[in-house]
This record gives sequence, C-alpha cells and structure tokens, in this order.
Amino acid sequence: MKRIGIVNQKGGVGKTTTAVNLSVYLAKAGQKVLLIDLDPQVNATSGLGQTADSESIYSILVGNTNPETAILEVTEGLDLVPASPDLVGAAAELLENPTRLAEVIASLEANYDVVLLDAPPSLGPITLNVLAAAEGLIVPVQAEYYALEGVAGLMDTVDQVRSELNPGLRLLGILITMYDPRTLLSQQVEANLRANLGEKVFWTVIPRNVRLAEAPSHGKDIAQYAPTSSGAHAYRRLAEEVMRRVQEA
Repeated sequence: MKRIGIVNQKGGVGKTTTAVNLSVYLAKAGQKVLLIDLDPQVNATSGLGQTADSESIYSILVGNTNPETAILEVTEGLDLVPASPDLVGAAAELLENPTRLAEVIASLEANYDVVLLDAPPSLGPITLNVLAAAEGLIVPVQAEYYALEGVAGLMDTVDQVRSELNPGLRLLGILITMYDPRTLLSQQVEANLRANLGEKVFWTVIPRNVRLAEAPSHGKDIAQYAPTSSGAHAYRRLAEEVMRRVQEA
C-alpha cells in the first residue's frame, strides 16, 4: 500500500494537521514521502511553509503542467505538490474524469514509499478523485458526539467507490483527534468508536494540544515548532502505527 488518502467530509477534525504532521514523521522514520495538497484552502501547503505559484496540483489536473515540475522539496525525505485556490474551478472536469488524480499519481509514485493525499472537507469531485486513487484511507474524527454518524456516512461513499471505481480501496484506520482525557465526552466517544469499529480505530489518539493549533500560523510542522509537545509525540507514534498497518496490509 503506497497511496493513502486522508479524508473526512466534515471540516475542523484535524485532517490537514494530520496530513502535514504524519508526512513529516514518516519522512523522519526514513520513508520517502510525497504529500499532495488537494484542498482549495491550501492549508497543508501553507502549514509546511510553502506557497504555490503557477504550478500546483490544479495546473497538473487540468493538463497545463508537467507533474514533476510542480514538486517542492520541503525537507529531507518529504516533497509536496502544493494546492491552489483555483482547485475549486477543477470540480466539473474532475467530476467527468474521477480517475484523473490516479493517472497523475501513477506518473510520480515510483520515486516514493508513501503518497499522502490531503482531501478537502467535502464529498465533491476532488474527494471522489482521492477515493478513486487511494489504496488506503485514514479518517480523522474529532472526539465529539456525532463522530460515529460522520464515519458511517463516509463509509457508505467508500463502499460505493469500491464497487464502481476502486475495488482495492480499504480503510487503514479511524484516527481520533482533539482528544481531551479530562472530559467524559472524549472518553465516551473513544469507547463508542472502539466498541463499534474495533481494530479499525488507531490505538494512537491525537490530543487537543495548543502547540498543534499554533504551528500552522508559523508555517511550521509540529516537529519544528514544538518537538517535545504531546502533539508531536502523538504524531510520531501515529507514523509508527501507520507503517505497521501498511506492512500488514
């Protein structure tokens, strides 16, 4: 398994935080990683201290750019294909060609151990392309009351994509984010998710952590900004768990 989509149709669940920091810690663990930012909000791109000029995943998808020329080297072991706000305009074209992203990745992935895809917070054409291209999915869910309902809705879409476009697509894991062990709600949400989904839920839990929230405003990942924070330790553990699950897949 090489292509991993990070997907949740709900915003504010730590999806891009996970994409950025998981990619960093996978690279630190010796993996050659390509992160593709597919969110028109461009948060993964800016969170890694990068900007997109004329060459981005948008210009690649619409056929105006050679994919290799858009790749930015972020740090040792980690490359980025930046996003652009123009991605909003690619929706119609991607709806007509839901495998376009898969074609792009096929031209790039030989040089990488892992390709991470940061999807936008919706179930529109861009996310459909992510589901059609990915081999595995990480689904971040916030430790809140409606977490299980959101997962159920997404998995219905995944089942449809699996039957119609991508039979090899599988769930790598559900990731609980913004977890506060001091609250009964977080404890109940975790217990509920584990009772219903079992081993599909990552053992690693991402805590609610001020440093994680602050890091993007400085254009830094958590390993740069606060390497000894609880958020940094959690994403390091997640990278280790992801690598184990990929090897077992």
